[in-house]
Amino acid sequence: MNLLELFFIAVGLSMDAFAVALCSGLTMPEVTLKKALIVGLYFGVFQAIMPLTGYLLGTQFADKIVAFDHWIAFVLLGIIGGKMLAESFKNEGCADRVCPNEKCTDRECPGGERHEMQEASLKPVEMLPLALATSIDALAVGVSFAFLNVNIVPAILLIGITTLALSMIGVKVGNIFGARFKSKAELAGGIILILMGLKILLEHIL
Repeated sequence: MNLLELFFIAVGLSMDAFAVALCSGLTMPEVTLKKALIVGLYFGVFQAIMPLTGYLLGTQFADKIVAFDHWIAFVLLGIIGGKMLAESFKNEGCADRVCPNEKCTDRECPGGERHEMQEASLKPVEMLPLALATSIDALAVGVSFAFLNVNIVPAILLIGITTLALSMIGVKVGNIFGARFKSKAELAGGIILILMGLKILLEHIL
């Protein structure tokens, strides 16, 4: 797996974190570099740790299933991508909404009224569960890395740095534009992961 392919996987994995970062930025009256960096570090670090954990687990039995490892990678990436696609079509808004209008998913209400949202907390008790939840998928990808003999150190560094950068961007984008890009980010991430899984499969069977 080359660097470009790893980058696409990193972008796909980071879309969940990007979507949550959008919601965090949406609730902030003002986005500072410090706030964006805190959000990015939470998501980036966990996105690096999880594939490493999966890789270490996968290497324990990778040699026993080398004949069909590409199928496992395809299925894992397909399931993760499919889940992200399904979530993108739910069209759910961000949490901590104070507007009583159920159709309101942004700071702009359907009726044209403006309202405020409770600012997202950046304390560990709030951020750690979010970082863990958005990085669970990376655990399975790490397992597939073991089957594909991926050089894990540059892979996790690329995933972590990409997630950190996109999460920081997500905070700013969410603060400016609201949550309207949340479902689009999840949709794009799902498509990327499914396509990467399909590419891995085709390379082994054709």
